[in-house]
Amino acid sequence: MSFKDGFMLTQDLHYELPNDLIAQSPADKRDKSRLLLFERSTQSISHHYFNEFPKLLPSNLSIFRNDVSVLKARIFGKRPSGGQVECLLLSPDSPAENTWRCLLKPGGKTAKSGTFRLENEYSATVLKSLPSGEYLIRFELFKDQDPASLAQRIGSLPLPPYVRRPANQEDENRYQTVYADRTKCSAVAAPTAGLHFTPEILDALKKNGHSMYDLTLSVGLGTFRPVETERIEDHPMHGEKYFLPLETKTILRNPEIKKMAIGTTCVRAIEHYLGTQDTNPTQSTEAEADLFIRPPYHFRGVDHLLTNFHLPGSTLMCLVGSFLTQDESSGITLLKRIYQEAIEKNYRFFSFGDAMLII
Repeated sequence: MSFKDGFMLTQDLHYELPNDLIAQSPADKRDKSRLLLFERSTQSISHHYFNEFPKLLPSNLSIFRNDVSVLKARIFGKRPSGGQVECLLLSPDSPAENTWRCLLKPGGKTAKSGTFRLENEYSATVLKSLPSGEYLIRFELFKDQDPASLAQRIGSLPLPPYVRRPANQEDENRYQTVYADRTKCSAVAAPTAGLHFTPEILDALKKNGHSMYDLTLSVGLGTFRPVETERIEDHPMHGEKYFLPLETKTILRNPEIKKMAIGTTCVRAIEHYLGTQDTNPTQSTEAEADLFIRPPYHFRGVDHLLTNFHLPGSTLMCLVGSFLTQDESSGITLLKRIYQEAIEKNYRFFSFGDAMLII
């Protein structure tokens, strides 16, 4: 690790990845993706397929999964000049007024024109350009009650920027988890560690004595944004809204239970919740996770982690590195060694890629 004035440097989050290992499509079957197992007690690596997942786990785990579904958030329209506009819905700002935070392409031209529309569907007004590069947009809808309903009807899935193709019909199924709650359609990216699960694997986990618990975290575009500051600690962490049912909270508060998180989105919600005072312990909780997990970090509510392979320079590398060697700063170095072996073994990386299990 490199340090400056005692702080970790962002340059250590980078690694070389061949372009052909960036998965452009999912595996033929969800559970035919590959699975790298890292055992922290022995520092050992073994290689598997995801259909072996239930057999690799310790016994009697409480498993937490993110049941959010991905909004078909990319919609199209035209400026008054006739120029094409691509609008990506990010999050509601004032739902009663149908005002949303959005990304626009092209941003400058669209903001200058002030409006864009799709005939017989909607008219949109650009209210403000935000420092984040986002825009505040108010929609007038001709058929739908809210922009999310419009997007679900006429929009397309916002695949990650490293997937170099447009979304297709198959993605509407495969870029959602099998346990996604379609009434909780508030994410602009999938909780990708969950994409490997099938109904058969979920059944096998229950038969093996594991218990499943849901939470909902609305995955935002911040998950793809690299750390751009020289020092890791200086990165401004994005926030993501989450919801924890009472049953999930009760299990999380029990220190005797061994817990596994499916994906970093679950980790963010769990660790943020357990790091705050619960003023309503007998009710569900809604909050915003803005916790930046980086080494050294002591995890309060996660004993085992399933995750995909993450982008160079990302905050998620910090999170996973922290989990590999808790309370130490060497986790990112270890993570890069594991990633190097995955590269040599031709694992597929990122959202549609393979998985890594840390126990």
